[in-house]
Amino acid sequence: MLENAGRLLTAGACAAVMFAVHVGTAVAQPAYVAPPYVSPRAADGHPDLQGTWTNASITTLERADRYKSTVLKPEEVEKATLDHPQLVRMRTEDIANTPATGLLTGKDLLAGRGYNAFWIDPGTRFGVVKGETRTAWITDPPSGKIPYSEAGKKLAHAGEARLGYSDPESRPLPDRCLATGGRTGPPMINGLYNNHYQIVQTPTHVVIYTEMISHARVIPISDRHEPAAMHPLFGDSIAHWESDKLVIETTNFSPYHAWQDHPAYLTETGKVTERFSRVAEGALLYEFTVDDPAFYAQPWKGEITFWNDGARIYEYACHEGNYAMEGILQGARVREAKGLPLDQANEE
Repeated sequence: MLENAGRLLTAGACAAVMFAVHVGTAVAQPAYVAPPYVSPRAADGHPDLQGTWTNASITTLERADRYKSTVLKPEEVEKATLDHPQLVRMRTEDIANTPATGLLTGKDLLAGRGYNAFWIDPGTRFGVVKGETRTAWITDPPSGKIPYSEAGKKLAHAGEARLGYSDPESRPLPDRCLATGGRTGPPMINGLYNNHYQIVQTPTHVVIYTEMISHARVIPISDRHEPAAMHPLFGDSIAHWESDKLVIETTNFSPYHAWQDHPAYLTETGKVTERFSRVAEGALLYEFTVDDPAFYAQPWKGEITFWNDGARIYEYACHEGNYAMEGILQGARVREAKGLPLDQANEE
């Protein structure tokens, strides 16, 4: 019996040693780390950025005052999403005014809205960038606000005052169906609808086609800007590769850019730098820096994640059935005939 007990103890000791060695080995092993994402390549060896991308989101360029930070904590995301004004409006006005037929009655438009939620597609979730849920695309300054200088504020107000009602040329570019600065860029910022882009690249050019008003940016891969005397409407853009990032630098903006409807006011000498990189399957990181001392106290930066949602871009026929310009100018003539100020026309 003692011999058997000794054998059992010996076997138990060996098992204990083997278990300890196994546990020690397991503890010593490094945690699994997923391999870094490898972007698909174009024929010239550079990352393939081509495809249809969207930045639709309830995240906005600047941080709204209702948020304390530009980043939401994980436990804050659900409530912040449900409480977002756009989603609240959809629930309380559009859905509430939808009869059993499923057709909207238009009653919600009596509140002064030009569209109900059926016609818009801003997105239903906050943007996630580098694993963080963002309330603003601006990352620098940390406040998430555009850092206008005092002189820049005055310049912006002076530019807005140039918009008028005398003729089509005095109206903003979206009214004229020429372009919409926010979506077209630079920088390219999301809006209420039509937030899709198509990127096409060759060894010598990159084309970014914007769904909104069907505008295309044709950008040469070059190290030379056009002569400074040339001022394209949305600036002179050139591109180059920095490792796996496509970098686009834009300057020589049209004077229109200083007073038209656009998220970033820019003078002719302002500069926008954009960076595009593939960061995951179906995801594109878009980084931008805006620099113009005439408007801003410092350069400001932002980040947006574009993703491929499987959708396609359809033609945006801005002038089809469009009577906005006619109505705007007719309304202005009526106010003039009555001796009423035109600068209050938008308030009625």
